[in-house]
Amino acid sequence: MLHVSGLEGGYGLGQVLFGVELDVDEGEILAVLGRNGMGKTTTVRMIFGLLRPTAGRISLRGRELVGLKPHHIARAGLGLVPEGRQVFPRLTVEQTLWAMERPGPDGRQPWVRERVYELFPQLAERRAIRSDVLSGGEQQMLAIGRALVLNPDLLVLDEATEGLAPMLRDQIWEALDALRAQGQSMLVIDGHVGELLRRADRATILEKGRIVWAGTADELDGDADLQRAHLSVG
Repeated sequence: MLHVSGLEGGYGLGQVLFGVELDVDEGEILAVLGRNGMGKTTTVRMIFGLLRPTAGRISLRGRELVGLKPHHIARAGLGLVPEGRQVFPRLTVEQTLWAMERPGPDGRQPWVRERVYELFPQLAERRAIRSDVLSGGEQQMLAIGRALVLNPDLLVLDEATEGLAPMLRDQIWEALDALRAQGQSMLVIDGHVGELLRRADRATILEKGRIVWAGTADELDGDADLQRAHLSVG
């Protein structure tokens, strides 16, 4: 579904990525892991056209994305839950979902506001509340719902549970479990490695802008030495 090859680039004269390669298949969850500052968010920004690579290819279902504007990339079938949530502060929950709601690239529209409220009942209770007064967990639920009502082929979550209390973090993981059960393809970045690997099919580790390991999530979950070497885990 998503194919990234030879991706290079960075900010100004500072190169961040050096030949990044990754793929996400239909119905799969790919975990993209690495310590802070290793290039994970830069990779996401390039996938979504927010930062132009200096080399490499990015394609979704065979369609080249490099050079397209971000809104055209979103309409091609990508949905982003960005790091830091970035909700629209002056819009209510209902207004946010209404503004973003539209069919996917194949014309289907399985995700509408009411279905988001079924996934996140807390949002249904807060639908008339402005986004900037929601809790961090509620904002993350809204950010996920906002991406889902675009009806994307691939959902990308950058720091899926960052900064959330354990109970709210569990609610986000439960939502991702539900999405996985429905066959939603996802690329997920998160610092809670164990929780992510239990849900992912495959994993990729970035270190200093390079892929240093790629394999199944089960392989990485069972290799404590590999996690200590590259993720400071354990």
